Amino acid sequence: MRFIEAAIPEGGAGFSFSNVVQVRPRAWTVLIPFFNERDYISDTLTCLARQTVGARVILIDNGSSDGGASVAVATCRQLRLPYELLFEPRKGKVPALEAGLRRVDTPYVATWDADTRYPDNYLAQAQAVLQRPGTAVAGAYYVAPDASRWRRTRTAAHKRVMSRLLLRQCHTGGAGQAFRTDALRAAGGFSPRHWNLVLEDHEIIHRVMRHGAMRYARGLWCSPSNRLRDRGPVKWTVLEQLCYHATMPIAGDWFFYRFLAPRLAARHLTSESLRERPQQAAETGEACLA
Repeated sequence: MRFIEAAIPEGGAGFSFSNVVQVRPRAWTVLIPFFNERDYISDTLTCLARQTVGARVILIDNGSSDGGASVAVATCRQLRLPYELLFEPRKGKVPALEAGLRRVDTPYVATWDADTRYPDNYLAQAQAVLQRPGTAVAGAYYVAPDASRWRRTRTAAHKRVMSRLLLRQCHTGGAGQAFRTDALRAAGGFSPRHWNLVLEDHEIIHRVMRHGAMRYARGLWCSPSNRLRDRGPVKWTVLEQLCYHATMPIAGDWFFYRFLAPRLAARHLTSESLRERPQQAAETGEACLA
């Protein structure tokens, strides 16, 4: 990992990293790893700037070739959003998140996707969940940007019921996960040494839940972009999903490290596989959610 820049935009000027510690402490750091997301990352950063609680962002450029890092920095400066920019040459989301987590110095950390929209109270809702006794991780549910309140309520209810029926499982992807930093680090954090395959969002929850529960809330949601996605090559099989549901309450280590990992490795489904996708159509619509 190579450190590029750290700045707190203020009055049009940036400060060096040594100045970051002099600002008022914040509760949240948001990690945004990205690879060729220049068409989307500004919308996501705008959502972060509108949060009702203070946060800083750590941007991790994972080898982009589209100038997305420059777009992200310009957006942060325009929005006066505290940021750090890192460049991680190791390919894949897991190494990028590992690099970002090293820089976190706040009690809470969230992982966001660079093409996802978040409501203004997203971090406040996540913090309320994480402050419940025994909670290590908060999970958001996904809805369409134009979803009605009734649709969000129904989706939230379904998510919470499933989390009670299917115990010790992950019910949301990395775009909607927020952690107590101490619990995430106690679990070993994001690390290729632990897991450098796809489905890293499920594996990290397995480890973190040794240090506390994963909980959801009706008001904790986000909206991944509606651009076309081709994730067929990186999906797990029906057999693997059935084994996940059957074994997680009693044999999670066996499932991930003795059953699933060799199967994914045999299909060459490393963390880097998530970057191998064709160009996808841009989305339309409002940037953020009220």
